[in-house]
Amino acid sequence: MNSQAIKDKFKDIFQTEPLMLRSPGRINLIGEHTDYNDGFVFPAAIDKEVHFALAKNSIDKFRFYAFDLNESFEMNINELSKSNTSWANYLLGVVAQYQKVGLVIDAGIDCVFGGNIPMGAGLSSSAAIENGFAYAINVLFNFSVDKLQMVKMAQKAEHEYAGVMCGIMDQFASMYGQENNALKLDCRTLDYIYANVNMKDYGIVLCDSNVKHELASSEYNARRKECQQGVAIMKKHDSKITALRDISIEMLEEHKSEFDSVVFKRCAYVVKENKRVEEAFAALQKNNNEKFGELMYQSHEGLRDEYEVSCSELDVLFSLARKSSSVIGARMMGGGFGGCTINLVKREQMESFAEHIAKDYCEITGKETDIHFVQIANGTGLL
Repeated sequence: MNSQAIKDKFKDIFQTEPLMLRSPGRINLIGEHTDYNDGFVFPAAIDKEVHFALAKNSIDKFRFYAFDLNESFEMNINELSKSNTSWANYLLGVVAQYQKVGLVIDAGIDCVFGGNIPMGAGLSSSAAIENGFAYAINVLFNFSVDKLQMVKMAQKAEHEYAGVMCGIMDQFASMYGQENNALKLDCRTLDYIYANVNMKDYGIVLCDSNVKHELASSEYNARRKECQQGVAIMKKHDSKITALRDISIEMLEEHKSEFDSVVFKRCAYVVKENKRVEEAFAALQKNNNEKFGELMYQSHEGLRDEYEVSCSELDVLFSLARKSSSVIGARMMGGGFGGCTINLVKREQMESFAEHIAKDYCEITGKETDIHFVQIANGTGLL
């Protein structure tokens, strides 16, 4: 990403020297649909990012410019409210969170932002924007808000201004990311441990299915409900159970007869996926990349067969990857019904893998796939 272009545009529009910062997108190596079940996830920040140029102004206005869209937005600071400009709401929502905790933003803010996070690929461009703006406000106004509070503000901005009831993983990974490390994050306590994922022989390749089926949001809500139904059944046997996180596969099997077959499948997937995250973390600590990759394969199969949030296009990408001798792990990533697969590919064969999968995917589905090579990067911070 060329931050100079963002800086030059800012100086051209606002005629002053800006504060510069970057905020990354994220991947999730393993641990899908476990976040809202108080479970574990294993994300990392990546080198696809949003760059910001910002400064205070003396005219009591928020003046924003979205570089990639070539669109401007303006609002008086005393009239803060949700707007009809969807991209501006990510920024305005962050301002609202600062105000809610009693921190006074007593001057206008000029901001130009743009980036290279592919839109719609499930790499959390929205979290990158929210985190970056939260971080910038903290610096511009000399507040002393810590990273965790900024993460929570960014998440609430998404809930309240963008209208998306996301978990905390995206903002957390984007803010706390560390080069060559993934985070094993406990979504209940927000405790986290870094794990080195500098796999010298393997790189991370994302294959975008370029589909997003309409099922995604309704099915997401249905899955949450099914998980809650499973918790309610298990709670009858142990009042301490508050989420699927508290259940082992043995406990689930013991009470299988009490479950609707679909609800049982959903719960079994989540319980097993939580265990896979723990095993994946252990595998990395032992430099056992093959074991890590095998757990990724198992994750996709669970998402496809038990949680049923895959789709034919993702399954094609997964199957093509699994057949490739250059790949040791692959799975769908994100909420499902579209988006990307994430693949661990031998470094010297990444280009040929990309060529073959693009050709074969198009022949089978009639659709194009966008291929992204990503590296694990540091979280939100100043440039």
